[in-house]
Amino acid sequence: MPYIPHTEEDIGKILEAAGASSIDDALSALPANLRSRKPLDVPAGLSEQELLGHLKQLGSRNSTVEDYSSFLGGGAYNHYIPAIVDSLISRSEFYTSYTPYQPELSQGTLQAIFEYQTLVCQLTGMDVSNASLYDGATAVAEAVLMARRITGRNGIVLSAALHPEYRDTVRTYLSGTGDHLSEAAFSAGTGTTLAETIENAIDGDTACVVVQHPNFFGCIEDVGALAEIVHKKGALLIVAVSEAVSLGLLKPPGEMGADIAVGENQSFGNPLSYGGPYLGFMATRTEFVRQMPGRIVGQTVDKNGRRAFCLTFSTREQHIRRERATSNICTNHGLSALAASIHLAALGGVGLKRLAGLNLSKAEYLKKKLVEAGAEPAWSVPTFNEFTVKVRKDPEEVLEKLLLKKIIGGIPLKRFYPALDRHILVAATEMNSKEEIDRFASELKSV
Repeated sequence: MPYIPHTEEDIGKILEAAGASSIDDALSALPANLRSRKPLDVPAGLSEQELLGHLKQLGSRNSTVEDYSSFLGGGAYNHYIPAIVDSLISRSEFYTSYTPYQPELSQGTLQAIFEYQTLVCQLTGMDVSNASLYDGATAVAEAVLMARRITGRNGIVLSAALHPEYRDTVRTYLSGTGDHLSEAAFSAGTGTTLAETIENAIDGDTACVVVQHPNFFGCIEDVGALAEIVHKKGALLIVAVSEAVSLGLLKPPGEMGADIAVGENQSFGNPLSYGGPYLGFMATRTEFVRQMPGRIVGQTVDKNGRRAFCLTFSTREQHIRRERATSNICTNHGLSALAASIHLAALGGVGLKRLAGLNLSKAEYLKKKLVEAGAEPAWSVPTFNEFTVKVRKDPEEVLEKLLLKKIIGGIPLKRFYPALDRHILVAATEMNSKEEIDRFASELKSV
């Protein structure tokens, strides 16, 4: 495609329609001091071949998980994406459909979203799911707003072991509503949320408590016990899951007393891709469905009794009065949700359980090898595929030396928790081979 799509003939027709004799004549209404008479100072145009070569050269400056051994987690995980995912989502009927603006005419897209919602409900153990949200962080923030609408209360309690960037997003969402946020500390001994701080933080104005499971440090929370405390005080429990593969082994939030389950589904079918687009999910109990933001696709029958799909409970500002809209999120990540659905369907229940088991075993082996190399486990509670270790030297210095060996060794926690100035958050997935893990431990020992 040429850079400038208009031919001289096209330009002539435009000027004729505008009643102008030339481009200067068409622009004559603009003040002369705002118009440049000099040619723009830009380099000469490139051919398609030259441009592709230039872009490849620019792209080669980036470092990706394909070039390094990556042990990064913290809400974004490097998982294998089966070939069937790209093969199916690349079909033109899916690939070109950003979001259905004439939804009932897009039965295939609606069915795909319906299947996604069903899979999210099965994963989380909840009754109803929406069609997806932007990412895990905004899903948590939307769940907080939803809890405020349901309860008519304003107070929010966030676990200090909730992802720091998720907490920042909630603060941003609530920045104009007054100070109704408080944080419940985590235990220095276990790395999990302190139940007594949750109990003390809840008062008569508390709408909800938000915990992450496994939490930001990788520790598995006792969600059932926290749910009892929260419900006894009349508040709602929101459970965030940043690593959805964990639900292949862990009991789902819905079976542990969660009122709203939210999180990130990037782990299924969606690449790391420099941080996005990611795929937030939200599920809840049936009684709260009318307060759920975003789109929900329902199943119905057409006038001939055939199975059909339609948007339902679309409490968005285009459909109803703005002040009654539940959110300004009115669309969904259709293609990302479809990728997650295909990945989950390809795995099936047995495959998901095996994948989760593989992640757990890799992480446990990594933990063992890092301890042998001199690192200390920060806490002894069970973890899934991510955990925190304490190292003897400055973590940033350690990680920089590992980077020179082509190993991305994790996330230093000092950035978020100044007291954890010797701690690194490390993750392992099915993508990390035994050789990679052994090399990581060996290099850690030498730095």
